[in-house]
Amino acid sequence: MATRPAGKAGSWYTGHVAALERQLNGFLALVPETINDSPLPIPGARVIIAPHAGYDYSGECAAWAYSCLDLSEAKRVFILGPSHTYYLEGCAVTTFAKYATPYGDLTVDQDTIQRVKEAGEMEDIPRAKDSDEHSLEMHLPYLYKRCKNAFASPEDFPTIVPILIGDNNKGEEKSVGRILLSYLKDPENAFIISSDFCHWGHHFRYMVYSAENDPTKLTTLGRFDAAPAGPPIHETIRLLDEAATDAVKSGKHDAFVDNLKQTRNTVCGRHPIGVAMAALELLAEEANDETKYRFNIISYKRSNLVQKPIESSVSYVSAYAVL
Repeated sequence: MATRPAGKAGSWYTGHVAALERQLNGFLALVPETINDSPLPIPGARVIIAPHAGYDYSGECAAWAYSCLDLSEAKRVFILGPSHTYYLEGCAVTTFAKYATPYGDLTVDQDTIQRVKEAGEMEDIPRAKDSDEHSLEMHLPYLYKRCKNAFASPEDFPTIVPILIGDNNKGEEKSVGRILLSYLKDPENAFIISSDFCHWGHHFRYMVYSAENDPTKLTTLGRFDAAPAGPPIHETIRLLDEAATDAVKSGKHDAFVDNLKQTRNTVCGRHPIGVAMAALELLAEEANDETKYRFNIISYKRSNLVQKPIESSVSYVSAYAVL
């Protein structure tokens, strides 16, 4: 039963415990003491959306989500991420027994993995691809640190359930959401939804622009075009991300999927978010209250405020949902 190595330690984030502790503490210190008039962590905030880029880029934004995450009753934490290392249809689960972090190892919940795998007819993640996948790994140091604050010893830490959510259509996302519904209902489960938002630039093959500040009226720029005479490019990026996060806040899974279909916004974790939204919407339907179980967007940042088409940017969002 192998341990997945912390392969991004030393590059995407520091592998030195003392330096990592200073960095994460620095990010967490920037989060206000209360969010939406609630002390932190927010009671019942068992589902978060958090980014997965290198900590120098997205670590500050991620701190907002992790500050909200309520682990007080957690026995296991589901981590839903997109696949960056290979094309995946459907979903896939880890075969590792543990995931390493610079702080220490986190244990995989083998029984839950097997039950979810069978229910969703999921594949196994090839171990080499699992080891290379940053959408899962980048959450683990933050999670371990939060667990240290919430539990007396590592023996009491919740187990983890790492799942890659592949290229599913709207109906398939709803099916996976239904599988996860029973786990959402159980207060012993928490969920981390891994996603960055707009990836803009030549490298990402996404260079849309709106001279009218209207995300429904987009043209495509060339890499070596001059800076547009109208609003700066980063304003278009902001509008695209606001349209996507408005759909997330709506609580309507269809609205989120339809928005991305219209704008083609390059939200890399759109399928993990879609699955989570589908499950939360089912929960709201069962409660006969569509205003419940919606995501609250609490932080939005970009790696660069793009002015010229030759530049690039990735956007980061943090959110939570109370169950």
